[in-house]
This record gives sequence, structure tokens and C-alpha cells, in this order.
Amino acid sequence: MTAAQLTVLLADLALIVVLARLFGRLARSCGQPPVIGEIVAGVLLGPSLFNGAISNTVFPADVRPSLSALANVGLAVFMFVVGLELPRNLLRGRGSLAVTVSFSSIALPFGLGTVLALHLLTTHPAENRLGFVLFLGAAMAVTAFPVLARLLADLRLTGTPLGGLALTCAAVDDVAAWSLLAVVAAVSDAGGPDQWRLLFLLPYLAVMRWIVTPMLRRLTGDLTVPGLAGLLMSAAATEWMGLHFIFGAFLFGVVMPGEGTAALLDRLGQLSSILLLPVFFVVAGLQVNLTSIGWSGFGELGLILLVAIGGKFAGGYLAARAGGVPPRSSAALGLLLNTRGLTELVILSVGMSLGVLDQSLYSSMVVMALVTTAMAGPLLRLLLRGDAAGLADVQRAKVP
Repeated sequence: MTAAQLTVLLADLALIVVLARLFGRLARSCGQPPVIGEIVAGVLLGPSLFNGAISNTVFPADVRPSLSALANVGLAVFMFVVGLELPRNLLRGRGSLAVTVSFSSIALPFGLGTVLALHLLTTHPAENRLGFVLFLGAAMAVTAFPVLARLLADLRLTGTPLGGLALTCAAVDDVAAWSLLAVVAAVSDAGGPDQWRLLFLLPYLAVMRWIVTPMLRRLTGDLTVPGLAGLLMSAAATEWMGLHFIFGAFLFGVVMPGEGTAALLDRLGQLSSILLLPVFFVVAGLQVNLTSIGWSGFGELGLILLVAIGGKFAGGYLAARAGGVPPRSSAALGLLLNTRGLTELVILSVGMSLGVLDQSLYSSMVVMALVTTAMAGPLLRLLLRGDAAGLADVQRAKVP
């Protein structure tokens, strides 16, 4: 890297950090999660405005590989933190209702997403049709566990039975979505010269379960160094196998012990939220060109929103009602499970890197992620009628 490139890179990083903070605060002031503002900032810095004049000037082509490398590190750290914060024993004590709602809120949007994919193949031909269909189904089935947890806290629903059910379903949905995405990654690389490396998947899982996990449990004190080194090595292993590095980072977070990780979470969380994730938002935004959607694309966008919102809402609502949850609380659950946030953006970025999505469809899907995340809070407040009585009805709801 030349001195001129390094100068531009450092200036770009400073700009990204400042804009992410400003747009995050603006989103918060509008009653939205900060991640909405940060994603919007990334999109605005992309090629959607002025035919890409801003993005080409601020982020020249010779600097973008360095930004992409930092974005990938940020993505690995984020996935590790998601795995680390994933509740253990997800369904314990939740009963059959949690199983039913979780399955329904995954199966219905996934099924509708695969049907939509078959329609979209007529205008977005894919080299690997099976990978495309499975990917779109997985993208429709996801719920963003971290954003949902913050939304529940804002609405004072975290400690309620409904809040616990929503968190359980979101966590199960995320695990299912990552598993489906791993299948998509394997299918998309089928027939490649290095496909034989997938044979190492089962030995890798066995090592993580029977060797790495016991070793980590025996460690005491600060786990920052073993945690950071482990997540990077695990991410490198799955990337080498052709499964994408996010799965290795996520899995290492899952096998990490819950005790003694406070310092690790604090350090990685600060670095990730302030610098690395905003870089990821910008790199993702550089691939979003809203002008590429076109007038015909608005019809596709409408179908995408209909399937994404309707599938998640109906899946959660109908299963909850069948389990005896009151109508208002069932509707609140359906809205909560529509929160997709950063998790959806991660999945879409993987889709782009695998060549499953083209730019126009990727742009439409990013809009869907923004809409479904932004609508959750306002619609919930509307459902609760903006008064204490409506909120109390949901807080007191008995979840079998």
C-alpha cells in the first residue's frame, strides 16, 4: 500500500466512524435502532446518489480491498459475539409452544421465499438454481436476535413471558437461518475444484465439540486472547473448507464458555460497534444501487416485502393463536419476529459473495431489511395504541 492509499484509507475510516455515529443518533432520535441509521449511511455513501460520483471519489477502487478486509474482520467479530450471546438451552422451560411458533415462523416464510425465488428466476437467472431458491428462503426466514433484544428492552417486554417467547423464537430462527445458509454455501460451491475440502467438516465439528470446548472450559482469567485467536482460526478453517468464514466465527462463539467473557465482550464490542461494523455497512452499501432496481423492480420489491412481512407475521401469529396466546400478544409476536436488522444484511452480503444475488436483487433485499426492521417499533406502538393499557395487556399476557 502506497502512502497516498494509506492516507485515503485513514481519512475514509475517520469519515465512516463519524457518519455512523451521527446517523445512528439520528435514527435513535426517531425511535429507531441505531443500526438503521448506520445502514442508511452506508447506502447513501454508495453508488445510488449522483451516479456513483460520491462513492468513486471518497472510496477509490485501490482503497476498497483494504476496506473490504476490515469489513470481513468486523463481520467475523460480530458473528462471534452473536454466537457467544446466544442463549444456551434455548427451548428449556418454554414448552411445546416455543417449538411450534419457532417452526412455524421459519417454515412459512421459508416456503413462501422458495416459491418467490422460482418466480424471480425468470428475471434474475442464476447459475445455481437450487442455491438461489434455498438462499431466498433462508433470507426470508431470519430474525435479528440482537436488534429484537434491544427493541424488547425499549418496550419493557424483556422480562415478560411474551418477550421470552420472542427471544427464544428469534434465537432458533437465527440458528436455522445460519444452518440453511451453510447448506447454500456448500451447494453454490458444488463441483468446484476444492469441493473435497468439505470432507473436513465433520472432523472440524468433532474437534470443536470434544477438544476445543473442554479446553476452553478449563481456562481461567481473561479469555480475550484465546477468544480472539480462536474465532479467527475457526473462521479461517470454515473459509478454507468453502463454507464462508462467518460460520466458523459463529460456532466458536457458541462453544465459548459463558463465564469469564465479560472483558472479551466489552473489548470486542467496542471495537466492532465503533469501527469495524460501520466499515462493513459502507462496504455493503457500495454494492447497493437503488437506481438499478428500475420501475419494473418495484413490483419485485413489493412481492419481496409481501412475502417477507406476511410470511413472518402469519407464521408467528397463527402458531401463537393456536397455542392459546391472546390476539393482541400474538400480533405483537408476529411483528417482533419481522425484525431482521444487521443479521439480514450479513446474509445478503454472503449471497453477493457467493454470486447468488445480482446487484438489483441485492438492492431490493437490502430495502426489505431496512423496512422490516424500521416498521417493527412504530407498528408495535400503534398496536399498543400508545397508551399504558395497551402495553399492560401484552405484558400481562399468559404464554402457555
